[in-house]
Amino acid sequence: MKTITQQKPFEEIIQFLEREQRVYLIGCGTCATMCQTGGKPEVLEMKGKLEEIGKEVTGWMVISTACDSLTREALEEDIEAVQRADAILVMACAFGVQTVAQYVEKLVYPALNTLLLGHEDSPGHFSRICIQCADCVLAQTGGICPIARCPKNLLNGPCGGSEGGKCEINPDLPCAWHLIIERLTKLGKLDKLEAIVPPKDWSVSFTGSPPPPR
Repeated sequence: MKTITQQKPFEEIIQFLEREQRVYLIGCGTCATMCQTGGKPEVLEMKGKLEEIGKEVTGWMVISTACDSLTREALEEDIEAVQRADAILVMACAFGVQTVAQYVEKLVYPALNTLLLGHEDSPGHFSRICIQCADCVLAQTGGICPIARCPKNLLNGPCGGSEGGKCEINPDLPCAWHLIIERLTKLGKLDKLEAIVPPKDWSVSFTGSPPPPR
């Protein structure tokens, strides 16, 4: 399981840093490194880009896990360079950005967009497997989440639009309910789907609403 991120357009990052001349860069050695969005190569590439437009990079680091409380100790090890900066640009997930912000009295900006919690199916291709909805249905669906993996969040699927085991909305995605039915059939537990599941109560989730479609 990892947090899947995507680098923001450089133009957007420049807008964040418009009034900041000196910048300190922080990457993450875990999820962002695996996604190739905030590991050492990406941090050094960002350093070069910022210097090309006249920014001063006072220092940089790749913290082993940017969302961990040990981030405080990592920042203290390079505190002089951190203090010289006008702002911190964090190449990590939103959790990492907020963790850094707890430990520095500086403006902290995100260089990445946080997309989802998921896993890597193949190089560069990720599947959303959990949205932390606070009302887990995996007991009924063979351990495959229809909320995270079906763009329609169907609890009594599949819909009539899936074809050949692929999603109607995004043909690059396997139909979540096709996977669920295949798994339960293989396990001899297809009768689990005979129960009608009521509409989901989104009030118990932190977001209070379904995830945006993919």
